[in-house]
Amino acid sequence: MVRFIFFFSVFTLISYSSIYSQTVNDVMIKDIDVKYIEIVGTPRTISNKMNVEIQFGQEGNLVGAQNTKIKDSDGSRIFFNSMVDALNFMDKYGYKYLDSYITSANETTTYHYILIKKREEEIVSENYE
Repeated sequence: MVRFIFFFSVFTLISYSSIYSQTVNDVMIKDIDVKYIEIVGTPRTISNKMNVEIQFGQEGNLVGAQNTKIKDSDGSRIFFNSMVDALNFMDKYGYKYLDSYITSANETTTYHYILIKKREEEIVSENYE
């Protein structure tokens, strides 16, 4: 029984730490301390997933640059099922939807979502709902 509790505790700790260890430009998403961010999504070729990147004012923040890609704890790129999936992901980090627009070039549609960091009282009230 003690062994079970130990392994369960270790598994839970590892799982919890990997949930919040995603990075952009080698900065953990939970540590990005800006009021506004933009998430930019483009459909993946031969897939139903989305390429989603985060721009928060980092240097060299052109779409497609390595420093805008979302990576997991292993350094592998994260892809999303949809832009709503990406919005739900960013909600976990304290951002909410503000506005959006679409651009189109060379038969490629790009989705731009502007997010704003939630105020502390919004986060607290969500925890009690």
